[in-house]
Amino acid sequence: MQATRIGFNPEYSEDAPSLDELNGLVGNVLLEFGTPWCGHCQASRSAIEEVMLELPDLAHIKVFDGKGKRLGRQFSVTLWPTLILLHDGKEVGRVIRFTTASEVRKLMSLSV
Repeated sequence: MQATRIGFNPEYSEDAPSLDELNGLVGNVLLEFGTPWCGHCQASRSAIEEVMLELPDLAHIKVFDGKGKRLGRQFSVTLWPTLILLHDGKEVGRVIRFTTASEVRKLMSLSV
């Protein structure tokens, strides 16, 4: 599993954690699915980076998704970027194809 990076994670990792590893996480974690070449993902980068700067202690796992990538299918990801807020490994909420920091903040307001 990729290291759980605290704060904004600028790179998508092909080394995705397993569902069991995610279920074992404690506290809030932001899970992001996308690809580096996706235009929607590129357009959303500044929004998530802005919010992550406000939440420097939050872990951000950025997963390279695509055909044959199991974790994205387990979370029923169909569009990029998909941002999922987990608490103790369970999904609390998600936002898809976000473009503004306010959309990310709204997701973060669901944190436990």
